[in-house]
Amino acid sequence: MTISATMVRELREKTNAGMMDCKKALEENSGDFEKAVDWLRKKGLSSAAKKAGRVAAEGAVEAYIHGEGRIGVLLEINCETDFVARTDGFREFVKNIALHIAATAPLSVSSDDVPQALVEREREVLMGKAREQGKKEDMIAKIVDGQIKKWLAENCLLEQAYVKNPDLKIGDYLKETIAKTGENIVVRRFVRFELGEGIQKKTEDFAAEVAAQVKG
Repeated sequence: MTISATMVRELREKTNAGMMDCKKALEENSGDFEKAVDWLRKKGLSSAAKKAGRVAAEGAVEAYIHGEGRIGVLLEINCETDFVARTDGFREFVKNIALHIAATAPLSVSSDDVPQALVEREREVLMGKAREQGKKEDMIAKIVDGQIKKWLAENCLLEQAYVKNPDLKIGDYLKETIAKTGENIVVRRFVRFELGEGIQKKTEDFAAEVAAQVKG
């Protein structure tokens, strides 16, 4: 069944869940509106979205150092109350996100934060590559749009696969934590430092190294 934009919008208006979550809920339930509502409630996504508008000014600033000072991350994550900020669940979430940032080196928290100039630079490179590969001119824009979407997903924190659980996106991990704590939580900002920054390194190897240390 085709899921229309109108169906997604109506589900969002009823549940306050995110657009992509509403679309997935409808797809998972063959377009059945009420089943989609229940699906969102079971996942805790509806309540998480309702909390998203509440002010989050408490929280924590986490400093994570890896590899004897080779990698450093300074991260701010906010919640609504100091009480939640002191809980083990919130602290664990903050530490895990800092570790993930160290491992994957995201460009920004979300795609909205990526400078447009950087996106256009990547688009120009991809279009040039497509032409070099002999792609048809009338298809290049569509191909590159898909590649840009994938590039943003790979480089924006909330869209990345969580290094400790690749089946889970960071954005979904955030929603789960919001549902568990009962408060709005916002990944506010981060800075990642790497010794000898500018030298090309294999992120995949580093991610595997971090994951191995966590498991150990």
